[in-house]
Amino acid sequence: MGRRPRLGGWRVTGPRAFLLAASFLITLGSFAVLPYMSVLLHQRLGLGLGTVGIVLAVASLVQFSGGVAAGALAARIGSRATMLTALAVRTAGFAAFVPGTTSPVLAVGAVFLVSCGAALYLPANKAYLVEGADEADRPRLLSASGAAFNAGIALGPPAAAPFVLGSPTVLFSCVTALFALVGIGHALLPPAAARPVADEARDATGDADQPQRHDDGLPPFAVTVLSVYVFMFFQHYLALYAVPRTSVAYYGAVLTGYACLLVIAQPLLSRWIAALAYRDAMKVGFGSMAAGMAVIAYGGHTGIGAGAALMCVGEVVLFLKNDLEALARSSAAPASVFGRQRLAAGLGAFGSGVVGGQVYAGAEAMGSARGFWLAVCLQALLLPVLLTAVVRRRIRASIPEPGSERPSSQRQRPPRG
Repeated sequence: MGRRPRLGGWRVTGPRAFLLAASFLITLGSFAVLPYMSVLLHQRLGLGLGTVGIVLAVASLVQFSGGVAAGALAARIGSRATMLTALAVRTAGFAAFVPGTTSPVLAVGAVFLVSCGAALYLPANKAYLVEGADEADRPRLLSASGAAFNAGIALGPPAAAPFVLGSPTVLFSCVTALFALVGIGHALLPPAAARPVADEARDATGDADQPQRHDDGLPPFAVTVLSVYVFMFFQHYLALYAVPRTSVAYYGAVLTGYACLLVIAQPLLSRWIAALAYRDAMKVGFGSMAAGMAVIAYGGHTGIGAGAALMCVGEVVLFLKNDLEALARSSAAPASVFGRQRLAAGLGAFGSGVVGGQVYAGAEAMGSARGFWLAVCLQALLLPVLLTAVVRRRIRASIPEPGSERPSSQRQRPPRG
């Protein structure tokens, strides 16, 4: 058997190495197109901004909530077959954009095909990476996957910028060909590896419902909702705040630096993040986000740049730890776990979108957009505390007091008839 390639000082199998490379290519192709959808639908095809907003909102909801369907499909046909199905759907979607550059109906249909494919792909992708891997290797695999995705996100938009409006047919044709080639590569992958021996032993001893480790009762689904909710304020509204106070060029530099920091920091910090207790990870993650929002409120080039770096630390810690904790606490298949995590992220993003516009408009009406960032800072500090208090109360309520339960023979029986 050939030697396994090394990644960051540890060995990774050939199929996983291919999947990490494919993750970069898939995101590169996707983000060569998706960030420009509003421009294409509005300026080239003439759709109203209200219609464009509805199309993109529904497509985003499909992309996030469809992760649950991905988990169910992977449980039935396997993670490799689910990835192939997802790539076939996405390839068809990008191919439909070619004639769709002159047809609003085809373009909107293509948007939804691409969103459906994305919904199916990511949970199956992550599941294939971690299935059969030791628990100690999962943080590094997931962090490497995140780095590959973020690298594609960073490079996709600038690579496509010269072609978006001038030669969109060439752009969509190239992206379609890229996805077709990546799909062929996926078809050559072996089936996902078997479950780790430790997991099989837990099943054999009847301990499948027990988490592999458990340091508190905080539910990863709820923490993920909260993490994405806080983070999306930064992603949605930084441009509105930063560009008038600095410049478009500086804002672009901040985004590029942010993406580079994600690519570098997440793999480097993965083992440290995995070793953190969940409560400590929440303190570090939400604390960094709160500090980042406060520094952004200070304004100026320094405040916006430093605030973005702090937000990056919060994202790195929370997003990876939430996935690891969800895996460790569930006996479900990894694809189902990641599908639920995608749903949680979608709920958080939706809530942030609903609340954020109102809060930002209110802050501007009061003549101080800085108040928006301070309001989000307070939410990042208070909401995790409230969630922890609610969870503790529910745990205490579920524990019966000593002597409060009578023997089963003395319990009151319900009346007959």
